[in-house]
Amino acid sequence: MQPILLNRTNLHRLSPSVRVPSFDPAKVTAGIVHLGLGGFHRAHMARYTHNLMEAEPDALAWGIIGAGLMPADRRMRDSLAPQDNLYTLVERDAERETVAVIGSLAGVVFAGESSAALMDAIDRPDIRIVSLTVTEHGYCLNRSTKQLDPDHPLIRQDLAHPERPSSAVGIVAEAFRRRMVAGTAPFTALSCDNIQHNGSVLRDAVLALARLRDSALADWIAANAAFPSTMVDRITPVTAEADVASLADRYGIVDRWPVFAESFTQWVIEDRFPQGRPAWERVGAQFVEDVAPYEFMKLRLLNASHLAVSGLGRLAGYVTIGESMADHSIRRYMIALMDRETGPTLPSVPGIDLALYKATLVERFANPAIEDTVERVNTDAPLNILVDPIQDRLRSGAPVELLALALAAWLRRVRGEDEQGQPIDIRHPLAVQLRAKAIEGGSDPRPLLGIASLFGETGTDPRLIEPVGRWLASLYEKGSRATLKAAEQALGF
Repeated sequence: MQPILLNRTNLHRLSPSVRVPSFDPAKVTAGIVHLGLGGFHRAHMARYTHNLMEAEPDALAWGIIGAGLMPADRRMRDSLAPQDNLYTLVERDAERETVAVIGSLAGVVFAGESSAALMDAIDRPDIRIVSLTVTEHGYCLNRSTKQLDPDHPLIRQDLAHPERPSSAVGIVAEAFRRRMVAGTAPFTALSCDNIQHNGSVLRDAVLALARLRDSALADWIAANAAFPSTMVDRITPVTAEADVASLADRYGIVDRWPVFAESFTQWVIEDRFPQGRPAWERVGAQFVEDVAPYEFMKLRLLNASHLAVSGLGRLAGYVTIGESMADHSIRRYMIALMDRETGPTLPSVPGIDLALYKATLVERFANPAIEDTVERVNTDAPLNILVDPIQDRLRSGAPVELLALALAAWLRRVRGEDEQGQPIDIRHPLAVQLRAKAIEGGSDPRPLLGIASLFGETGTDPRLIEPVGRWLASLYEKGSRATLKAAEQALGF
């Protein structure tokens, strides 16, 4: 079978095993602009919106204009534009997979060199939501205070040229200014990033930048704009070239930028949308008054476990999360981490069976069909998902042995070489400093823990330094596998 180029004209030619939109994608119009059109957004929010369009014809007015903000995002436009903004989503669990063409994108904009076209798109009166998945780094925060860093290069650039912003925060602030000047209603700014209280974090960053520009703008945003928080969850590996080739071989689709994700998905959203919103609850989203308990649960149980497993897995030589979880020591370690240290920091979560949630996480991480790499998690996950529960445990006088092991693995990894002396690519804003401090300290964690922008005063607490130093010395001297075995025996998991 000759593979078929993905576009609107060819939808009817695709294999019956591929689900195509039940609506006409040509009739989708924009109601949302999304900053950071990567794999996660296309597997998550765009998927929910697509499902709603299939269930409700009026939802076609909530199409998404996806924007890439980084120079490398040129690929996004070059891949999706010839496909009429269509792409393939493959959803997998251990038993089966489903393949669907997603039609909820109304356009793509490349803003990696100039934000002019993106700003014009947000100016459209029909745009009532501007959403974001730009990772924590995209908010230009001081890593210690979690507030906007006015000395961040992108923020300095945005203050020098405020009407030509480069950062996500600058784009949102300037878009609000344009609406204020035009006398039109503000859009809702919707963060979908893995940041605790993500709506408040976005609001504070935008207001801080606005105040540096014009106090009247900050006052207008504070009085008129909404920043609901969300909790998002779906494991979405980076698409590999082998995945693209497999899609063509197995399903006959030539797609320049498909997405592969697990079958599980969850979205919890605070219901604050003054200018209206899609009825995402019809297709599985959950609207609540306060998302904090749900996002806290995910950050402490899923995200902290993800980074702990990925750090130890990388040192042990594993490539994927699934391979790491096949190691019984790592699997038992993750269960103990949730049960003994991260789980006890949680408040009650309405409607959630925590024991079932934790068991589901273990199954999801072990899913062999999702080849999520330890490198992706190690690169994308912010360190504070380990530091925050450590701080909570120390404040309550509780032990941090298991979290200290995860942190020790992180400190060992940022040296930039594995246990065989092979290089590890450290993609972090402080990568040069991290490697230098790791080499300086070796098995002594204090040079790394002394980086105040990452650890604050917690890095000087002897209750953390002692267990981290003990595990770090073991990782250097014995290696990760022997260290895990020693932890099993010493801690009884």
